[in-house]
Amino acid sequence: MARALIVGCGHRGRALGTRLLEAGWVVRGTTRSPAGLAAIQEVGIEPFEADPDRIGTLLDPIEGVTAIVWLLGSAAGDREAVAALHGPRLERLLSEIVDTPVRGFVYEATGSVDEAVLSGGAVIVRAAAARWRIPVELIEAEPGEPGPWLEDAAGAVARIVA
Repeated sequence: MARALIVGCGHRGRALGTRLLEAGWVVRGTTRSPAGLAAIQEVGIEPFEADPDRIGTLLDPIEGVTAIVWLLGSAAGDREAVAALHGPRLERLLSEIVDTPVRGFVYEATGSVDEAVLSGGAVIVRAAAARWRIPVELIEAEPGEPGPWLEDAAGAVARIVA
């Protein structure tokens, strides 16, 4: 049975997680705040409190995961901190998963984050795919259109394990 970890399991993450659960996946989701844990658990996703600014907090939830979904295309907060999520933090996570059973990585390449920052993240993801032979997919549908976004995201997850 495939297991996915959704990093940034807010509203869209829970919708994707529900879709994956319906397809037979086991799904874990992360939130930075204890208040978000109940919302994640309520839809049947295994909740984890983890902060993508501190990659070490993601290592326990990664255990036994087939696919990681980085849903931070609309992350909010300090501009430099958000840019780091799509730069050095993303790169560090990708290097950490090299020696794990993770078989693929999905990156949300659209959202409210500055387009140049998201493009830089996409470059990092593609470079990791080439360097470490990690299958990757990009979610490129706009998150403001929930139906097409969900189809794109669910398709991306399915493709990396096909």
